[in-house]
Amino acid sequence: MNTSKKNVVLGVTGGIAAYKAADLTSRLVKKDINVDVIMTKEATNFISPLTFEALTNNKVVVDMFTDRKYWEIEHISLAKKADVFAIVPATANIIAKIAHGIADDMLTTTILATKSPVLIAPAMNTNMYTNPVTQKNIKILKEYGFLFVEPAAGRLACGTYGAGRLADVEEIEKAILELLDNEKKRDFEGKKVLVTAGPTREPLDPVRYITNRSSGKMGYEIAKALVERGAQVILVSGPTYIEVPKDVTFIPVETAVDMYNAVMMHLNEVDIVIGAAAVSDYRPKEMKKEKIKKDDEKLTIELVKNPDIMYEVGQKKGNKILIGFAAETTNLVEYAKRKLKEKNMDLIVANDVSQEGAGFEVDTNIIKIIDRDLNVKEYPLMTKIEASHVILDEIAKLL
Repeated sequence: MNTSKKNVVLGVTGGIAAYKAADLTSRLVKKDINVDVIMTKEATNFISPLTFEALTNNKVVVDMFTDRKYWEIEHISLAKKADVFAIVPATANIIAKIAHGIADDMLTTTILATKSPVLIAPAMNTNMYTNPVTQKNIKILKEYGFLFVEPAAGRLACGTYGAGRLADVEEIEKAILELLDNEKKRDFEGKKVLVTAGPTREPLDPVRYITNRSSGKMGYEIAKALVERGAQVILVSGPTYIEVPKDVTFIPVETAVDMYNAVMMHLNEVDIVIGAAAVSDYRPKEMKKEKIKKDDEKLTIELVKNPDIMYEVGQKKGNKILIGFAAETTNLVEYAKRKLKEKNMDLIVANDVSQEGAGFEVDTNIIKIIDRDLNVKEYPLMTKIEASHVILDEIAKLL
């Protein structure tokens, strides 16, 4: 990969592993990557800014207010300059501050201002790392789209043994290089993409509804990856608890009919449709105006078919690219191929939701991608962030 003229902003925080950030910096510079370093004041107690200045030939930024005339311009310019923003090592304190939007120094201020991918490499005492508060903060950041290089287990500086040791520098370097490669993939520039995500809810009465276990995570990660790769994105989503991705046009819906109407309203203006939503196939024929009372031993509810959104898009798509999903528990490839042909899709992403790590409400997936010629590509367990880029790589071949 050609790494020249690429920019990494490296945040160094106050942990004993701060010296390893110098090794990482040296490795990146040797690949002709420009590195700008922001240190917290605490980090300077472990390693001198002069070390990083000698390695990068760039001024190290520590204090926002050293030169009040320029500090605001500087933190914004570094935020914009970054192709990848990495925090190595990341203490429990910096993770907590980012998770809750605290911007009280140059590093946290610049992180809040950047739109680049942010990679966090935690390093701390085992008890601090496993503390529920730290784990919750990490979970919050992952839901916001921050990326992590998980810490290793081993003997720590405090003398204890367990998880919390900074990941190997080689592993962190590899993650940065992969992000730089993805960040420069602007292969969806100028394309407008409609993504559906999440479940739909079909009301039975004012307090009950029929739904499914979709969390919306896969569709939301696809939407985020599309924005990173230059696309304009319309995200039509059923009810979820996920933060709306930055820079998308967000259309919240509830029922399958709502989603159908939203998709059809915007169909003519997009180039690609990705149907990642788990749309209810049926809805109650009648929604009761009053709460259904528990009167009898049995309750019969008549259901009617919902509109098949992907089928309708397939009939009207013309030159548009249509990608669907097939979540099955048996005969995965057979059912996915049938769905691909019946709905005039260009690709279908299939996953067996009975497999551990490939079902609903998890951060990972195990997918198969099938094309119009019925060729099947199989992929191992990966995060949904990784899977979203794999899917986009296949779509990009059709552009």
